[in-house]
Amino acid sequence: MSELLKRIDARTKLAGSNKLEMLLFSLGLDQRTGRRETFGINVFKVREVMRIPEITRAPEMPPSVEGMVSLRGVLVPVVDLIKYVGIQSDTPPQIMIVTEYNGHTQGFLVESVDTILRIDWSEMKVPPDMLTAQMGGLITAVTELKDGRIVMMMDVEKILAETSNYMDESSIASLKPLPVTGKTVFFADDSAVARKQIEKTLNALNINYMYATNGKEAWEELQKIANRAESLGQKVTDMVQLVLTDVEMPEMDGYVLTRNIKSDPRFAGIPVLMHSSLSSDANQQLGRSVGVDEYVPKFEPHKLAEVLSRLLSK
Repeated sequence: MSELLKRIDARTKLAGSNKLEMLLFSLGLDQRTGRRETFGINVFKVREVMRIPEITRAPEMPPSVEGMVSLRGVLVPVVDLIKYVGIQSDTPPQIMIVTEYNGHTQGFLVESVDTILRIDWSEMKVPPDMLTAQMGGLITAVTELKDGRIVMMMDVEKILAETSNYMDESSIASLKPLPVTGKTVFFADDSAVARKQIEKTLNALNINYMYATNGKEAWEELQKIANRAESLGQKVTDMVQLVLTDVEMPEMDGYVLTRNIKSDPRFAGIPVLMHSSLSSDANQQLGRSVGVDEYVPKFEPHKLAEVLSRLLSK
C-alpha cells in the first residue's frame, strides 16, 4: 500500500495548475442496484492506506462509526463508509484509508482501493440534481473515466460533521458582530456543509456576503461584479471587500481562482483568504505561492472571525 502513495510529497507541484490527484476506491457491489460505484478522495488528504487493524468498539457512537484504532500510539476514530453511504454489500470492508482534515485524523473503511488518478479540475463537474438527491448531497463533483466508469468525489466534511464532533456549532453562537460595518465578502465552496457554516459565521459577524459553489462560477460572478463596477464608474472594492475561497472545487480550484483574481488589476486591494481543510504547512505555502493573503483552516469560526476583522479593518 505504501508504494501507492510514496511520491505524494512530489504532488505539491500541482498547485496552481488546476490539477487534482484522487485515490480511487470502491465500497462494494450494491445488492440493490447491481453496481459497483467508484469514489475518489484527494491524495493530499490521505496519510496512508492499510489493511484494517484491530478496532476497539466504543459505546454510544453513530451506527457507521466502528470504533477506534491505535496508530503509533494515537487513537483514531474509524468510519465504515459502506454503512454510512447505505450500500447493501455482501463484501465486508478490507482496507482502511487514513485521512487528515484540519489536523484531525480518521480512518475510512472501504472495500478496496484502485489507483491514483491525475485529472484536470475542469473535468470534474458539478453533480446533476438527480445524483445529488440520490446520494443525499454527499457528492461534490463527478467525472467520467475513459472506461465509462463514473467517479464521484465525496463531501468528507459532511461525513465528519455527521459522525463526529468535528464542527462545534456553539462556538459560532459566541461570536460578536465586528466593529466594522457595511462590508461584503464573496466566498466560494463546493461543500454544502461548509457553506452553511460560513453563512452562519458571517451572519454572526454582521458581514454581508455573496457566494458561489465552485471556482469557475466564482470567477464568472466576480467578473460580472467588476464589469458592473466599471459601468457605474466605481471600484470593485466598493462592492466586495474580501474573497474567501476553498481549495478543492470542481471545474476550477481555489489556487487558480486566486491566481486569476491577483492577475486582474480590477481586483487590486481585495485580499484573498484561503479557507480549507487541507491544513498542512505545505498547502498553506502553496496558497501563498499563487497570491493568497492569509490562510484559515476550516471550521475554526473564531480564527476566521479574527482574520476577517483584521483584513476588513485595513
